[in-house]
Amino acid sequence: MIETLSMNKTGSEYGMALRKRLYGALQQDAGPRGDVTSLALIESETKAIAELVVKEDEGIVSGLLLAEVIFNLVDPSIIFTSLKKDGDRIKKGDKLAVIEGKGQSLLSGERVALEFIRRMSGIATNTHKYVQQVSHTSCKILDTRKIWPGYGELDKQAVRDGGGTNHRMNLSEMGLIKNNHIDILGGDIALAIKLFRNKYPDIPLEIEVRNEAELVTALNNFPDRIMLDNMDNPQTLQAVKIRNTFKETSGIYIPLEASGNMSLDRVKSVAETGVDFISVGALTHSVNAFDISLHITFNK
Repeated sequence: MIETLSMNKTGSEYGMALRKRLYGALQQDAGPRGDVTSLALIESETKAIAELVVKEDEGIVSGLLLAEVIFNLVDPSIIFTSLKKDGDRIKKGDKLAVIEGKGQSLLSGERVALEFIRRMSGIATNTHKYVQQVSHTSCKILDTRKIWPGYGELDKQAVRDGGGTNHRMNLSEMGLIKNNHIDILGGDIALAIKLFRNKYPDIPLEIEVRNEAELVTALNNFPDRIMLDNMDNPQTLQAVKIRNTFKETSGIYIPLEASGNMSLDRVKSVAETGVDFISVGALTHSVNAFDISLHITFNK
């Protein structure tokens, strides 16, 4: 059975709102009667020990601390001992954690905990590959808002664990004037920036541009960052040159973010154009779960 939801020191950075969502996931998985198979076949006081074991060749682990929180929500008496930490490199056969407690409780938390840690480790591992491709430059790999609805902060954590950088965490954190906003205003980029600055002068602002003319207009209206939308490498290189010239004449440096159809094969060449950021939706929208399993041994 799932214990009553409570807050404790385990994973203190995970607030009550997330814990409620995790608790709901556990309740949904358990159903109205709980794990009827385990309840029928395993004595309530039977103890067990479990190990989280890596099945894939190599990667980056993410979600270990979250797994501890999940098992604690199932049963606060469970003892979760991490052998690695989020962001560590891992390889096939590595033991990530040892979990001790009632057999019924371990089985009740197994699937939910595994699916979170598998997804998060998949994101972290993929992000690490992108980061490695641009490591010889100063360019940073960004995530996007193409995240798991309801658990987006976990996708964002996994990106960080993989060495990536988070873009805005939500729609309130940063303004991002995109093509549809500009089109509503008849293509007037200057007006779009002015309207935003008047409404939210203290919130950082990024604006998306599609061509050289829009870039020049954007630069002359001083957003905090400019997104280059679906530009090829020659266009991106030219945009960097224009930005650098603008910096020389104005003394103001405005970072550039390349965006649109970024693949692992392409990010290296894009980073070498001199952009400051590359945003990659594929970090989180097409996740390949990393293979981790839970091996349980029951005490006789």
